[in-house]
Amino acid sequence: MRISVVIPAKNEEENLKPLIEEIYRALIDVVNFEVIYVDDGSTDKTFENLLYLKASGFDRVNVLRHKHSVGQSTAIRTGVSHADGELVVTLDADGQNDPSDIPNLLTMASQFPLGSHFCIAGHRKNRKDTAWKRFQSKLANSVRSKFLNDDTPDTGCGLKVFPKQTFLDLPYFDHMHRFLPALIRRQGGIIKVVEVNHRDRQFGKSKYNMLGRLGVGLIDMAGVYWLQKRNKLNCIHRSKPDIDSGFIRTPFPF
Repeated sequence: MRISVVIPAKNEEENLKPLIEEIYRALIDVVNFEVIYVDDGSTDKTFENLLYLKASGFDRVNVLRHKHSVGQSTAIRTGVSHADGELVVTLDADGQNDPSDIPNLLTMASQFPLGSHFCIAGHRKNRKDTAWKRFQSKLANSVRSKFLNDDTPDTGCGLKVFPKQTFLDLPYFDHMHRFLPALIRRQGGIIKVVEVNHRDRQFGKSKYNMLGRLGVGLIDMAGVYWLQKRNKLNCIHRSKPDIDSGFIRTPFPF
């Protein structure tokens, strides 16, 4: 099975080479893989450095670019849409996720039947962030988990594994990456949570900030809640399929 590692990046020129080297070490003897970087409107040399690294021998690296930053969710979707792998691994570009955790998540993913919906989500139990950032994340995760009942203590962890088609079947909206477990569970998928390593950022600073977690985040959460309830209503109204082949979920108009 081919694996696509999708990494959204914005102004991460110094973190590229160390992370790519770690991904190669973790996966080269384990699985057939590609690495897809999506440069989300960087203003530094992220794009140029990625092209240089690819030409320098990291031939499994593929590079996509947004001319202007459109956000992490859209960057992930761009990467997944271009992925050749049946399974997708997402990672943050800052190096705080540890690629050595990926084989363990892939082992869990291999236990699911072909064609099933699932998400293996990392849990950064011992986070290496500031106390203020940990507080914000803990509060946001607590509110989201209780509201959406997604059984995920750390949905903000960038390290996740899911089938490509599962992701592409999800309703798309800005900030959707924060709600992947809830969205995948909504379509009948299974969520597994695995404790993973978390490390200090070595270079640069966070580009995708947390300002929207309890502002715009609440609006997004309400939208996901509506999707969950709408899905249940559709199931009730269509409990008697009107075609011989069985139940077909009504597609959403966006």
